[in-house]
Amino acid sequence: ERVVVENSDWLAVVPYWATWPYQTLLLPQRHILRINDLTTEEREGLADIMKRLLTKYDNLFEVSFPYSMGWHGAPTGPYLKEDNSHWQLHAHYYPPLLRSATVKKFMVGYEMLAQEQRDLTPEQAAEKLRNLPEEHYKTRNNCDKEDEKEKSK
Repeated sequence: ERVVVENSDWLAVVPYWATWPYQTLLLPQRHILRINDLTTEEREGLADIMKRLLTKYDNLFEVSFPYSMGWHGAPTGPYLKEDNSHWQLHAHYYPPLLRSATVKKFMVGYEMLAQEQRDLTPEQAAEKLRNLPEEHYKTRNNCDKEDEKEKSK
């Protein structure tokens, strides 16, 4: 219910603890400790799933969707000698848009000091993102304009 997109190597889900309306978690399908442990195929799969996810974000409100994104992986350097098998490589996407291209979620007052409030359930957010087209809205709009030109000739 919380899966947004997936391929043979990667999975993007809205986590059950999501605070931001369309927050997603990007995970490899296999246990990977660090980003430099990815195979060539997994890197290509990562590029594919990131493009698909970011296209869905842009298509949500037909705008270049803002977000913060970051990776977590096993420690490096002197920690390479330690057992890091409990780590799992993953990325977080934190987009602030809520109901439109101009309505952003701000964490203030109660949310900062006590408990975050969800504006929609993780399942609702995942369904909304999942059902968006994977063709970017700008590409679609350009194709529509080309079709209109052809019809008017």
